[in-house]
Amino acid sequence: MSYMPAIFIDGEVGTTGLKIREHLVNMPNINLRVIANRERKNPLAKKVLLEEVDLVVLCLPDAAAYETVRLIDTLTTGRPKIIDTSTAHRVDEGWVYGFPELNNKQKERIKKAKRLTNPGCYPTGAIALLRPLIDEGVIPRNYPITINAISGYSGGGKSMIHAHTQGKASPFELYGLTLTHKHIPELQKYTNLTQPPIFIPSVGNFRQGMLIYIPLHLNTLECKTTASEIQHILATHYIESSCISVLDPNGDYETLNGKISPEALNGTNKLEIRVFGNVQKNQVVLVARLDNLGKGASGAAVQNVKLMLGID
Repeated sequence: MSYMPAIFIDGEVGTTGLKIREHLVNMPNINLRVIANRERKNPLAKKVLLEEVDLVVLCLPDAAAYETVRLIDTLTTGRPKIIDTSTAHRVDEGWVYGFPELNNKQKERIKKAKRLTNPGCYPTGAIALLRPLIDEGVIPRNYPITINAISGYSGGGKSMIHAHTQGKASPFELYGLTLTHKHIPELQKYTNLTQPPIFIPSVGNFRQGMLIYIPLHLNTLECKTTASEIQHILATHYIESSCISVLDPNGDYETLNGKISPEALNGTNKLEIRVFGNVQKNQVVLVARLDNLGKGASGAAVQNVKLMLGID
């Protein structure tokens, strides 16, 4: 029998951990290891398990993720590869960013990575929209970008989930209004912007699904362009991607009535991009749709597990 790599999900009882486990539990040719509930907070028991696995997926709060990484640094008989789904290491040097579609070299970086930080859900959509256009010089690196987004409540942690499931939450809320949201450093770094974007997230009273939408005044861009040219650049960038598709809103039945729902990709690792434009006003809105628990979290993590372990 060929060798089966061993994987441990540290924090598998949380929302992201449970979803990752759902993906991995029936995957052939891997050995999914678990730790007994009574030992979950026992560093000695965890240390023994970490020494025996090939890869650990951290589904923990930031402080606990740092703690587990420090524990791994003390291992002497072998150190597993790491995928951290928290925000703890998102912009740290020495950690590979787990967005394979970022550019034509990122997938190979992920395959060779020892320590990988899984992208945030909002940044996944925003970076997918912006990075190809910035790399192509359509959007200047110093351009004042505004990112708007809405997500289902499942990405907001236990207190938000409880409030919505118990009927104690508003139907719609803006947040991050101090303009210091924890995703902003990640957004700036991996879009290649030279200044922080304005990022205004919101939450709706639905469990999962996400829309990210970015307005552009085309007459303010140094490089004169059109909505169709922008769509062509994005479509060319993602032409070989099995996860990201660029759709034409003019031929898209769903958007012909000028509406788009955040929930259509729930349960998938897909991300859809659309470019809506008004020629007379010289304006464009870039829109990304994904499942915040799929390509925005667990789906992306499983995609990276496969790359890092060489699983087809």
